[in-house]
Amino acid sequence: MFNNVNNPFGNRAISSSTSSDSNGRRQKEDPKKELKKYIDEEEPDEVLIGGQPILTEDEILSMTRQYIAKLKTEHEDNEKILKKLDKYLDNFDVKKFMKKNPNMTSPDFYMVMFNETEGLVR
Repeated sequence: MFNNVNNPFGNRAISSSTSSDSNGRRQKEDPKKELKKYIDEEEPDEVLIGGQPILTEDEILSMTRQYIAKLKTEHEDNEKILKKLDKYLDNFDVKKFMKKNPNMTSPDFYMVMFNETEGLVR
């Protein structure tokens, strides 16, 4: 019924989106299976705004000491403020601070420290 006139493909096989090698194996996987493979292997996303690393205990303690030292130099003429800052530094608990402010980055630290020490320097 079909001949070369009616069938422009002749005896050639119609090509598909997947090709086969000489042994008949598929060279290209099904796109849905390939996408599923990437979704299954995907690592959980962790979004850090600005790409800043989360601070460790040692870094927070060091930054706190530096911050208080800076405030002391700014207010070295006022003995009352210096005593308040010394008392704050003596009572500073890193673990409690980190528990109250989890996953803190450097900009977060300075914002929190400003809010906590603002009342001390007035």
